[in-house]
Amino acid sequence: MEQITLNDLISQETKRNPSSLYDRIRAQEPLAHLMVNGMGFWVATNYDDVIAILKDPRFIKDRQKLITPEEKQRSAEASSSHYEPLAWRRDMLMVDPPDHTRLRRLVSKAFTPRMIEQLQPRIQQITDELLDAVGERGTMDLIADFAFPLPLTVISEMLGIPAADRQQFRTWIQAIAKASIEPGQAAAGFAAEEAFLHYIHALIVEKRDHPAHDLISGLIQAEEQGDTLSESELISTIFLLIVAGHETTVNLLGNGTLALLEHPDQLDRLRAEPALISSAIEELLRYTPPVMNAILWASEDIPMHGKVIRKGEVVQACLVAANMDAQRFADPNQLDITRQENQHLAFGKGIHYCLGAPLARLEGHIAIGTLLRRLPHLRLACEPEQLVWNTTPANHRGLASLPVLF
Repeated sequence: MEQITLNDLISQETKRNPSSLYDRIRAQEPLAHLMVNGMGFWVATNYDDVIAILKDPRFIKDRQKLITPEEKQRSAEASSSHYEPLAWRRDMLMVDPPDHTRLRRLVSKAFTPRMIEQLQPRIQQITDELLDAVGERGTMDLIADFAFPLPLTVISEMLGIPAADRQQFRTWIQAIAKASIEPGQAAAGFAAEEAFLHYIHALIVEKRDHPAHDLISGLIQAEEQGDTLSESELISTIFLLIVAGHETTVNLLGNGTLALLEHPDQLDRLRAEPALISSAIEELLRYTPPVMNAILWASEDIPMHGKVIRKGEVVQACLVAANMDAQRFADPNQLDITRQENQHLAFGKGIHYCLGAPLARLEGHIAIGTLLRRLPHLRLACEPEQLVWNTTPANHRGLASLPVLF
């Protein structure tokens, strides 16, 4: 197996074209063991393997179950100098059943198809207002002016977060993500995390005193009614909803728009046949997914492909590679907005399947459909090679900026 470095995993080339790396890995070994910065982990790149891992209860999300008392002590001693981002989290993305089942049930009430459908007029209004704001300019950064504020406004209104506070989230999230891969940024990571937690604490106090018809108030009331939601779970869940509720949709809108601009035949087809928007969004999710990998741990020794994944070892189920598996998708490197067989894994699989998938799809339908309808001359304002991709979080895939003309 060729040597893979951390830079290979987060390089601009890998973010721009993940297949350049993961197709090489798959060609050598369908289940590869990599060593990066002295740390070993497994990478699954085949569609069927990724599905199997995501649905196998022996692969778990809660790493705390596997840490010995001695390791916990060493971790505590090292914590002052080594930043482990968000180690305190106890939300549904970081735990396993039965805790996962309980937490997901509490949050899922806000994400039923009926609840999401009711958001459609408001999402359309926000979309139109954002495009109205840039209409006279003839140019914009599609990320900063459109893809970022749209989902952030939607999830913030669902949660009951004041408009004036929302922009600060991106600064905190970026500092935390950067510190996770750059040791020199540990102090900034600690500071951002502390500020974010302080904000959520204050928000909870405010909602306890003045409950409203929003998701945070609903979670607090569930906790007060004895629905076994601890304080740490409440804080973690609010954090998760703020971050997951907008970050991946920003990437969907940015990545998806770029893919269409780079494939003018598909763009023209979608403009000519707006009814194709549903299949177009599914294809964009497959072709240029917002999240690259799901990270899990083996809870026992697990044999796969004649190898043994040992208890406690990390497994990276590569969603972006699975979506490009030629054994599952015909011409996987071809963007085809009319693709029929499209069981992509952009939202994962199994019990951790993205709870917000219906909301992300609706935002994608409205945002991209409206963008193409209202801006018929939309085009890139630079060469695709000049675009900069975010390197953090390492398992996400999104543009730092997307300058366009219209």
